[in-house]
Amino acid sequence: MEIKDKICVVTGAASGIGKALCMAFVKAGARQVVCVDMNGDGAGETAEAVGGAAYTVDVADEAQIKAMIDNVERDIGPIDLYWSNAGIAVGGGMETPNSEWQRTWDINVMAHVWAARHLVPLMAARGGGYLLNTASAAGLLNQIGSASYGVTKHAAVGLAEWIALTHGDEGIKVSVLCPQAVRTEMTRGHEDHVAAINGMMEPEPVAQICLEAIREETFLILPHEEVRTYMKNKTDDYDRWIGGMRKLNRKFSDKKM
Repeated sequence: MEIKDKICVVTGAASGIGKALCMAFVKAGARQVVCVDMNGDGAGETAEAVGGAAYTVDVADEAQIKAMIDNVERDIGPIDLYWSNAGIAVGGGMETPNSEWQRTWDINVMAHVWAARHLVPLMAARGGGYLLNTASAAGLLNQIGSASYGVTKHAAVGLAEWIALTHGDEGIKVSVLCPQAVRTEMTRGHEDHVAAINGMMEPEPVAQICLEAIREETFLILPHEEVRTYMKNKTDDYDRWIGGMRKLNRKFSDKKM
C-alpha cells in the first residue's frame, strides 16, 4: 500500500514510534493522520506538528475505540490504515497482580481485537484496508523479567496471523511490528535491559522501516534483523534455545522492567 492520499490512524501517537510514524506518514503524502493517545495533550501536540486530528482515547476501553473509529469515519473519511501501536509493560512473574495482568492484556491484545472487530467489516465492504499492529520481539521469543509482557505479545502476534489468514481474501492487509528495544517512554531507564542487547534503536528509523514494509505489504516487520536468527535458533532446537534464555535470565533477572 502506498500512503499517499490515505487516511491513517495511529494509537500511542503522543511519543516514541507512534509520533515518528505520524511524521513519516505525512511526509509520504497521507491525506490525513489521526493521532490517538490517552495522553490528550501529547496527541494534540503530534497532531499540530503533522497538521492532523487528535483524539484522547484509552485503548483499554472498547467503547472509546469504537467511538473514535465512528467519529473518524463520519467526520474525516474512511480509514485506510489503522496502526494499533499503544502498549504497556509491567515487570514481574506470576505474582503480578490480576489487575495488572488484565490491563496489560486489554492494551497489548484486546485493543487490537477491538479495533479489528469494528474496522474489518468496514474495510472489507469497501474492498480492503490495512492493519498494522505493534507487538514486540518478545512476542516471537519472550521477555526476561515480565511474564505478562511476554505472554500478551505472543498473543498479539497470534492475533495478527489469524486476521491475515482469515481476512486476507477480503483485501485486509496485515503487518505486525516486532522490534527489540526502541528509545521510547516505555524503555526509559531500561537502557541496560536484555531487550537492548543488540542496541536500542531510535524511533525514526523504525518508522521508516515500517513505511517500507507497508509499501511492500510485508507481514513481519523486524527492525532488529538479529531477531530473525534468534527465531530460527528457537525452532531449530527448542531445548537449546531455552537453555540460552535461562543464561540470559540469570544475567538480567535483577534488572526489572
